[in-house]
Amino acid sequence: MPRIKLLPTVVINKIAAGEVIERPASVVKELVENSIDAEATEITIEIEEGGRKLIRVTDNGYGMDREDMELAFRSHSTSKLAQPEDLMHITTMGFRGEALPSIGAVSHASIVSRARGSDTGYEVEISGGGLDEVRRKGCAQGTCVTVRNLFFNTPVRLKFMRGESAEMSRVTDIVTRIALAHCHIRFELIHNRRRVFLLLDSEGLADRIRTFFGADVADALLPLESHTHKLNVSGYIAPPSLTRRDTRMQYIYLNSRPIRDRVVFGTLKSAYADYLMGGRSSVVFIFMDMDPREFDVNVHPAKAEVRFRDPSLIRNQLFASVRDVLASAGHAPLAGHAPAPAAPDGYRERVTQSVRDFFSRREGDDAQGPTLPGLTRGSGGPEGFPPPSTE
Repeated sequence: MPRIKLLPTVVINKIAAGEVIERPASVVKELVENSIDAEATEITIEIEEGGRKLIRVTDNGYGMDREDMELAFRSHSTSKLAQPEDLMHITTMGFRGEALPSIGAVSHASIVSRARGSDTGYEVEISGGGLDEVRRKGCAQGTCVTVRNLFFNTPVRLKFMRGESAEMSRVTDIVTRIALAHCHIRFELIHNRRRVFLLLDSEGLADRIRTFFGADVADALLPLESHTHKLNVSGYIAPPSLTRRDTRMQYIYLNSRPIRDRVVFGTLKSAYADYLMGGRSSVVFIFMDMDPREFDVNVHPAKAEVRFRDPSLIRNQLFASVRDVLASAGHAPLAGHAPAPAAPDGYRERVTQSVRDFFSRREGDDAQGPTLPGLTRGSGGPEGFPPPSTE
């Protein structure tokens, strides 16, 4: 008898759930991203007991027909990829086809949906990985996903969930991060049948920042704009007088996706280094847009980490943009911090080209080109920035 066995689907989905679904906020993130990909303009998130008892996300997106419903809870079923080349040009929030099967493996879940232009809606339920048949169900256009008793069959994961207020705080944070990048969508968040907030689709980014963080933050922010043929940067940054002790108030987006990236956090730290006391972090809301082929988001199931094809492009443009805004607003370096000397003509271009030459050279190539001090083949680049604080 062979020792190696093919795992049952329910076991596979439980393993995947360990990475994809960490807590109620993970469920909310995946479901809201699905609603955005479905072109919803209204999304309502209902939570009970911090998400332990109930998570429900309702949208008015294009919905699903019967055939879609039959596949929705199946592993690696997705409407967003069709061939390997699609992984190099991801334009949707989700794409892996893991979220719904993972949620269904560790909860009692259901989907009710009616496709745009259809007169008939459908419902399907799943409990701990056991999938029921799809049946007709009267409903409005769009999709409603209900998740009850999260982690009911994984007691270890349930044990390590935090209290109701802590879990709800994480849910609020993830909805906030998503809502800031999608001001054209109406968001409503409800906890224990009480409204937490309602965001209208007529609001702009500045309005939503004011709603979430108050007038003191919103009125102090400085607009940031920088555009090149490869990278567009926009948003707001705070003056040196407005800081935090960690990076939780650094809201970074890449093609409308919230990310946490060492390159970006390190660049912001360097750009503000002459303006802040040690141990303080800047407050920023930065939106970067670039060709999806220039980065890889398929790094971790949470899709919050990315790998840039040319990190120096991000470093150079973001650093220069932040410094220019601070200088234009009249902010001077702290006493004892001399401003960085001006670079010689062409210096930045030469350094940028050197970095590109180094990383494009394969092991064993005989190609000639400048080598930067402190870099060795196989090192993957200079010593990385320390990971950002997550607490």
